[in-house]
Amino acid sequence: MGIWERLGNVIKSYLSDDDYGTLREKSRADPEWKIHDSDLDAAYEELNDYLRGGSAPKKSGDRKSAGEQVRPVPKELREDFAELGLRPEASAQECKESYKKILKMYHPDRHAGNPEAVKMATEKTARVNVAYDRIERWFRTGEIH
Repeated sequence: MGIWERLGNVIKSYLSDDDYGTLREKSRADPEWKIHDSDLDAAYEELNDYLRGGSAPKKSGDRKSAGEQVRPVPKELREDFAELGLRPEASAQECKESYKKILKMYHPDRHAGNPEAVKMATEKTARVNVAYDRIERWFRTGEIH
């Protein structure tokens, strides 16, 4: 069960509880008083782990949970993933889709009337090409160049 499903179940259980108003008033009166729920605690722990730089919360269709072996992304490639606007855990398919989308958006021919925009678009597409080449090579061979 994912984080959102657990949080949804907890919220539903509190909203359906007849004592919800009493619990809410008690929590306002004493800030140290908390409702302890194992699902909520687990969801908060997973969220805090993610916010501290851990892995993203697992979704039911996540490639990690599907049994696919995922290699850790080298530090040298993190900037390349950021250049494509992706998180480092992104799949090769996500990288390819983002690469194509950015190239369409920043293609120099789309900015033909503005020399400054053409220069900026040319620089952006050059950076994106280098980033995608490095990522694609790493997915294919495991090497960084």
